[in-house]
Amino acid sequence: MSKLNVALLFGGKSCEHEVSLHSAKNVFDAMDKDKYAIRRIKIEKEGEWIDFDTLQVLSFNEALKDIDVAFPILHGPYGEDGSVQGLLRMAGIPFVGAGIAGSAVGMDKDIMKRLLREAGVPIGKFIVLSATNNTNNTNNTNNTDKVSYEEALAALGSPLFVKPANMGSSVGVSKVHNKEEYAAAVALAFEFDTKIILEEFIEGREIECAVLGNDVLEVSCPGEIAATHEFYDYDAKYIDENGAKLIIPAQLAEETVQRIQELAIKTFKALNCEGLARVDFFVRHTGEVIVNEINTLPGFTNISMYPRLMAAQGYSYSALIDRLIELALERSKKEAGLKVSYV
Repeated sequence: MSKLNVALLFGGKSCEHEVSLHSAKNVFDAMDKDKYAIRRIKIEKEGEWIDFDTLQVLSFNEALKDIDVAFPILHGPYGEDGSVQGLLRMAGIPFVGAGIAGSAVGMDKDIMKRLLREAGVPIGKFIVLSATNNTNNTNNTNNTDKVSYEEALAALGSPLFVKPANMGSSVGVSKVHNKEEYAAAVALAFEFDTKIILEEFIEGREIECAVLGNDVLEVSCPGEIAATHEFYDYDAKYIDENGAKLIIPAQLAEETVQRIQELAIKTFKALNCEGLARVDFFVRHTGEVIVNEINTLPGFTNISMYPRLMAAQGYSYSALIDRLIELALERSKKEAGLKVSYV
């Protein structure tokens, strides 16, 4: 039986480069070498594609020559936002995870929240600022005044969060309690993106749920993040080994579990996702469930929340990788059967 040629794409040009390296190592170690011939392609921070084993600089075509399926383990912009997905689609190479549209809208917190709101998914209040004029882009008005701390406070309450619109792993995220912190937080977020988002602080438990599949979806039990930091920031996720405790399954009422699972699937479908995603929630003390965001390529180390949630569903780490590759090939075969009109 011939092996399947798999390209692991990792690294990337985003600020989540190091997170990607860690995820990729875990994926590579867990893959069945009797089943897969694995080509590790590291994308440097400057954008060069490198054969990880030979250190040879490769063109895009060289990197993906004779590849049967690609596994992009790329977090953040230029990898999780539809960029690499578009390249792979043009090259006719099946790939793990969401397609171009799902990746793009899943990465942009502004567009994501608008689509979820349109779909009737409960979300928190938010305001969007643009670097060009620092305007409030959320409301359908012609207001071009800058959004002051007082205006943000009136709309969202205190404390509030300031985030880059297109970034993950809590990079550039600040929790704001006063006017001075607000100015610094806005400046920091604009270092990472030309569009930032202001969000209300939602008092509640942080719950996450995993979704797996294309047309037929599997949804995990919810898991809870018990952060020891003020919020689940980059340090808590990747640096401080005691930064958070993952509780699987989360201890929730059965009706709350069902509500979370229903909303996870609704969110996945509303954003045109495929393959896998992790949907993040807040659960208020009243039991109200609010969707925070979706992550179309969640952290994928063997101790990350997504693999651990799927492990609770009976998937070993290796079996989960196998299933994701199967889903990529399944979607590719379906797309190959579509008729294309040439003008």
